Amino acid sequence: MPSLISLGLLLLAQTADPWPRVLSSVGVEHAVTVLRPGAELPPGLMDRVEAGAFVIVEGSSPAAAALGFREREERVRVASVEDLRRPKLRIVWERTLDLPRFDVPADAQIFARERWSKAPLMAGFRKGAGAILWVAASPGGRGYERFPYILHALSDLGLEAPFRSARLWAFFDYSYRPRVDLEYFAKRWREAGIGALHVAAWHFHESDPERDAYLRRLIEAAHNHGILVYAWLELPHVSEAFWNAHPEWREKTAVLQDAHLDWRKLMNLTNRDCFRVASAGVSNLLLRFDWDGVNLAELYFESLEGADNPARFTPMNNDVRALFREQAGFDPIELFGNRRDPAALRQFLDFRAGLARRMQEEWMDEIARIRKQRPNFDLALTHVDDRLDTDMRDAIGADAARVLPLLDREDFTFMIEDPATVWHLGPERYSEIARRYQPLTPHTDKLAIDINIVERYQDVYPTKQQTGSELLQLVHMAARAFHRVALYFENSILPPDWKLLPASAAVLDRVERQGAELLISSPRGIGVQWRGGVLVNGKPWPVRNDTTVWLPAGEFRLTPAPESKLPRVLDFNGDLIAAAYTENGIELEYSSSSRALAVLEGRVLLLPRGQHRTKIPF
Repeated sequence: MPSLISLGLLLLAQTADPWPRVLSSVGVEHAVTVLRPGAELPPGLMDRVEAGAFVIVEGSSPAAAALGFREREERVRVASVEDLRRPKLRIVWERTLDLPRFDVPADAQIFARERWSKAPLMAGFRKGAGAILWVAASPGGRGYERFPYILHALSDLGLEAPFRSARLWAFFDYSYRPRVDLEYFAKRWREAGIGALHVAAWHFHESDPERDAYLRRLIEAAHNHGILVYAWLELPHVSEAFWNAHPEWREKTAVLQDAHLDWRKLMNLTNRDCFRVASAGVSNLLLRFDWDGVNLAELYFESLEGADNPARFTPMNNDVRALFREQAGFDPIELFGNRRDPAALRQFLDFRAGLARRMQEEWMDEIARIRKQRPNFDLALTHVDDRLDTDMRDAIGADAARVLPLLDREDFTFMIEDPATVWHLGPERYSEIARRYQPLTPHTDKLAIDINIVERYQDVYPTKQQTGSELLQLVHMAARAFHRVALYFENSILPPDWKLLPASAAVLDRVERQGAELLISSPRGIGVQWRGGVLVNGKPWPVRNDTTVWLPAGEFRLTPAPESKLPRVLDFNGDLIAAAYTENGIELEYSSSSRALAVLEGRVLLLPRGQHRTKIPF
């Protein structure tokens, strides 16, 4: 795909100075000084470090030597790195470097080293309220090619990210967490900035006492910690039991085999009997539990190779073939036999894309019917991107231009999924994807992006799966480009990344300190690290906890104040518009596409969907 390759080269273009990219991804670019190779030690630097400054020293320099990072004559060829926080993670550089071996101060903590010689490559030490971090080489043009965990090392040395978001969505699969402490994980998810969990609902399609009890505990734990819970559906996969019970309704591939593709077992939802039974089961599933919404995900066909791979190409069931034969006058299965007719194939691929669009609208109508009983239900439609990789439409029948007009009359979130073909491209692809969707709908506030955190099949460096600085840049760029960011999936996020995720999702337009005051402007709302009492625009502010002040979108001035004993909303899961103390309570104005959750001392309020002004009495 030449166009995609050239776009990839554009997106991955290196910059002259990678450090702003690294540091800005978690909002600490103004808090860290970087000394480049050859730099002298600035006068008074260590006094500033003692007072709380953080300094990165890159490579060899008089400054590095003065701080105890001295090069030897011995050289080390570096191609593979061992990070001591995750020693088994395979970190490989695309281009090897010949570097001097360095001695480091005795009191320095070594964070990373060359895998075989154990030569130090990243080390640091604390000094008073600040710290020094040394790296043996540049982090690379994109900021993540060599040392995934630079930001994590700064965090270990005491640097705190000043801003955070709590708006992330994440996918959750029961099969990876069947026996975990759900209260522990719910607390961990919320601390990582996750506002909604999209739970693989096909595991619960058929009622089972043990699994049903598990799901109810999961939803309760999530709500207790301010997290919404969505039913994540992967139709035409219904469930394992549904597949086993109805072999007559199984989807077929172009070689007329049952469509068991990867983990999904696809059903023929074009068949009206199959659709009726499946929709009744989905309705029962959605009404049986206290969901906050539903996600219709990947509701189209297979496969990524399109018609070039008949063994994975769907739909080729009898109902679809008969429907197409009535319209076109020939059986589409002939396209995979002796009929090699590009015009005929184009006719079927267009028919297939239209069929996918009708299937999506039909299931959205089913959810609308359920919403009459559950008016607080939110709806998301996860749809693979076909604007950046334009081959997706023919490959799987996904056509965003056909679906997005539904936003004119339906209330849902259109979540754009990275196709696997672009997983190796850089973080800048999200602003490019957003740009390509803007002409398709005026409802850009209803567009979301889904980041796949997985092992990639392409040759990628320095890690097969996104982690560290690469992941944080991906999330940060995505959060700047889209109203909502989702992560696939919570189990694949590596442990070192949890702490910095909420900082990477924070988006600000302006930050300015004026003495003890802080001026903030954010387009989506934000959490500001703050300890002690606070006035927001000159008034006491009720939405905060011991470490974070939660602000709506807009411009605000934060001023230190004596600590108040008034009750507080410790956390709020909705789009906050305004908040204030009244004579005998807290007044909140908010909007939310699902229920909104207000976390108070010892209880959680479930507030209705929509835009409302509500009063919480003392």
